[in-house]
Amino acid sequence: MKKRKILFLGETYRADAITWMNGLQEFGNFEIISWELKTPSNNKFRRIIRILEYVFAPLQTKKIIRKHQPDMVIAERTTSYGFLAVMCGIKLSAIAQQGRTDLWPEKSIYYPLKKIIQNYAFKNATLIHAWGPVMAESMIKAKVDMTKVLVLPKGIDLSKFKNTNTANPRKICAIVTRSLLPVYSHDIILRAFAVIHQKGIDFSLTIIGDGTQLDNLKNLATELHIDDKVLFTGRILNTELPALLQKSNFYISMPLTEGVSGSLFEAMASGCYPIVSDIEGNQSWITHRKNGQLIPVNDFKTLADSILWAFENESHRNESVAMNRAFIEEHANYEKNMQIIASKYHELIDANS
Repeated sequence: MKKRKILFLGETYRADAITWMNGLQEFGNFEIISWELKTPSNNKFRRIIRILEYVFAPLQTKKIIRKHQPDMVIAERTTSYGFLAVMCGIKLSAIAQQGRTDLWPEKSIYYPLKKIIQNYAFKNATLIHAWGPVMAESMIKAKVDMTKVLVLPKGIDLSKFKNTNTANPRKICAIVTRSLLPVYSHDIILRAFAVIHQKGIDFSLTIIGDGTQLDNLKNLATELHIDDKVLFTGRILNTELPALLQKSNFYISMPLTEGVSGSLFEAMASGCYPIVSDIEGNQSWITHRKNGQLIPVNDFKTLADSILWAFENESHRNESVAMNRAFIEEHANYEKNMQIIASKYHELIDANS
């Protein structure tokens, strides 16, 4: 393939973004130039500065465009970088919806403005990525031109996330790999394991990542008298994750909202039995008590009961693990899916030359 240049707009430290960019470089022979907002949004003052930075973003991106002359622009989040992508002056743009709708939180006073921005981005983008069916469904509801939509996950690297699980089958070895933010309900997970502890069942719980809830969650683990069984690793390198997954036999995730979870795919590929919240983004991949379990949001008692049921039913877990690995190999193979995405970009660029 002829080498082309792509301008990526988005947060380059995020695992999803790294997967996207690396896949295009490896399988599409693309050179990636990137731009992102520099100010974090972890307090009110910085959020104001970030908004001002976004206002002047078109000037910054146009300087980059003049210097590098990219063939195409790609961007994550339809309500921020995606909107910027269709405004920056490059004819070809591919934007990706990150969440179930990107219009989150749904009760925000900014919701009407976000909806206008998203509709503009949808209308003017050349290609729209729906990383899974739940995103495509929301696009249909938003009356998006579905001929522009590619429904396909980026997938995960199956050479790294292998089904060579070494967890002790006679012990609950659980792992959580979501950012420590309120939307991911780690407190519900801790309370569920407190119930398991009270029943005298041994377990280990590894919580990976960082976020605003770290101190609160550590304090809660202490209050629940399970802090000696809970390991908070903090943020780790993505290269360290496969080994930690392979030492776990349960994957737990209780988000309130979900688009397509690469974390879930990684766990399914690595031999972890998935127990996740019963929301649309998870229902696309997990069927209750067929290849995992779906739990009502904010229900720690049902979560505890479900973990214990699965622990006691080893044959069910083994069947689910085998089924999930086969599914990931067929539908979420990073090498295969990124080749399709890269080929689509080249096709668009060729048609526009």
